[in-house]
Amino acid sequence: MSEQTPDTRDAPAADPAGVGHEHRDVSGGWLRPTVFGMMDGLVSNFALIAGVAGASANTSTVSLAGLAGLVGGAFSMATGEYISVRSQNEATFAELEVERHELIHNRDAEIAELAQMYVARGVEPELAAQVAQQLSRDPDQALVVHAQEELGVDPHQLPSPWTAAVSSLLSFTVGAILPLVPYLFGAHSLVASAVIAVLALFAAGALSSRFTSRGWLFAGTRQLVLGVLAAAVTFGIGHAFAAGVAA
Repeated sequence: MSEQTPDTRDAPAADPAGVGHEHRDVSGGWLRPTVFGMMDGLVSNFALIAGVAGASANTSTVSLAGLAGLVGGAFSMATGEYISVRSQNEATFAELEVERHELIHNRDAEIAELAQMYVARGVEPELAAQVAQQLSRDPDQALVVHAQEELGVDPHQLPSPWTAAVSSLLSFTVGAILPLVPYLFGAHSLVASAVIAVLALFAAGALSSRFTSRGWLFAGTRQLVLGVLAAAVTFGIGHAFAAGVAA
């Protein structure tokens, strides 16, 4: 009797040595700047509101200060992000043009440089030269490869300055408006503002643990302590200022 050979044509490819695994996105994608933008707005405006409330119990004054902090901070963040990303992209474009020029006028030297990079990573010199030669055959593909290897950027995946600006503005606004909500709805109490801010601080900190090796409890508590400390300092300064003026 002949032994039948199992049909493995439709079987999934085996994972060699069982080493296949997935990594989380350490860049954080869109979530990372959103979370930290919200935390920035939350901490800064909560501290501002606490400072003004410490100096004045007038609800209108606190509300106006909170709104001013929200608007000013949001547009400052948006402007800063736009300029930062735009400047970074412009610097990248300038370097890409230099690289494009070198690939046209000093092609052999650029290919040799790319091959040397692969050799430095442990690739055999002969194989490294072949890979560099093949990757540099198409001018557009060559620019992408050389940009990734030499500059550490992908020309097709540069960040948008407008996206960065809008996301910063919106995330800061969301964070900054939270401690202001009680005053906007007539609850004349710093306590209500503090309760909302405390809960939001812990939640934002816990969410930030996605981008670190820290646990959510540690990250949330750390953000809570730092935010409350900032608010306590500004409240104390405002209270001391009001007492000094009254005296």
